[in-house]
Amino acid sequence: MKTYCLEVRGDFACFTRPEMKVERVSYDVITPSAARAVFDAILWKPPIRWRVTRIEVLAPIRWINLRRNELGGVVSKQNVRTAMKNGKGHLGVYIEDDRQQRAGLFLRDVRYRLHAHFELLNKSEGPEKYAEMFQRRACKGQCFSRPYLGCREFSADFRLVEPGASEPAPIDEIRDLGWMLYDLDYRNPDSPSPRFFQARMKNGVIEVPSWDSEEVRG
Repeated sequence: MKTYCLEVRGDFACFTRPEMKVERVSYDVITPSAARAVFDAILWKPPIRWRVTRIEVLAPIRWINLRRNELGGVVSKQNVRTAMKNGKGHLGVYIEDDRQQRAGLFLRDVRYRLHAHFELLNKSEGPEKYAEMFQRRACKGQCFSRPYLGCREFSADFRLVEPGASEPAPIDEIRDLGWMLYDLDYRNPDSPSPRFFQARMKNGVIEVPSWDSEEVRG
């Protein structure tokens, strides 16, 4: 099982804590789900699933307060279902009628090395095809959608880190990050449930447990 490594960086990031209901407050570092989304942005296929195994923090953890305009709601699922059933419907959202100004505590000048491998959901296929696709796209800086750091407006730059390459060491910091969002469990697509793990950063490195580990709790 080959592990791939990406270096990602961005000017701003927000990995929102789910316990914050109104104002956005970020975790101290990128979450496994946000890291997985970076790999998905480069190569997403129904037969594979990315698993993040390690996160290395390369830049000091810095914060910034920002106030932004956001929408107070989204188009309801019921309206979407009705429009799909009838072949027509009104799904527009009028920004001026639903605009809200909210403050947020975000990260700035972030830089990470993310380690992950993919699992085959369809055991009848071999991994070579998907491995070659990811390697080719990551080397060229290609992606299906622009990777982002928690919020879509916080886009990320990435590059593939080759095995054995000489790279800078992670930050020299030890920190207990508390309970962190691992990812969402989509076994019930209509109501995905969050799963968490106790995250600890040691010398800038966070070891991510496997999905079925006892350390991951729903």
